[in-house]
Amino acid sequence: MTTTAVQTPAVQESETAAATGGDTGWGAGTGTGTGTGTERPVPRWAERVAHLIPLVLLPQCLWRLPFAFGFDMGTDNGSIGSLWISVPYIFGLSLLTEALALLSFGLVRGWGEVVPSWVPLLGGRRVRPVAALIPATLGGLGATALFGTFTLAGLGFVSLDGFDNGAWEFLFRASVLPAGLWGPLVLALTVHYSVRRRRS
Repeated sequence: MTTTAVQTPAVQESETAAATGGDTGWGAGTGTGTGTGTERPVPRWAERVAHLIPLVLLPQCLWRLPFAFGFDMGTDNGSIGSLWISVPYIFGLSLLTEALALLSFGLVRGWGEVVPSWVPLLGGRRVRPVAALIPATLGGLGATALFGTFTLAGLGFVSLDGFDNGAWEFLFRASVLPAGLWGPLVLALTVHYSVRRRRS
């Protein structure tokens, strides 16, 4: 005589969660050894957001580069000084912006939970969630406030003066509009990080 095991929905859900590391979409999984080095799995949406953040800042970083060589991009600003000043300043500002954007990966990577072993004195120590949540929250709010004006300008809610023609103005709006997503995207990752770490 043979018997057939009947799985209840609760059992099936439990087995599915076990197979996927228990990921519910907000990082509430129970698995270890994830591909991102985190204690609990990082959902696909959070991984994509982390990759998207540096990209939304790239257009405005590229837009400002010609200013380093005295080209005003259709504005009335003119040169900001000699090449010895403008080139390091403009390129440094763009690199710093992208570097800050890349820090968002700490919210979806293992080095945001455990300090890398190569870091002197602190290597191998577990990162307290509050140590990541406070700067991430402040950074997200600050970026939202800072680039909110650019978003409004890009959408046409803020009038812009000083461009030689409409083409230069359109290029500016198109370049700075994506940057307005920086703050909200960081805040979304911050919420995910908080939920994931709280349940770990």
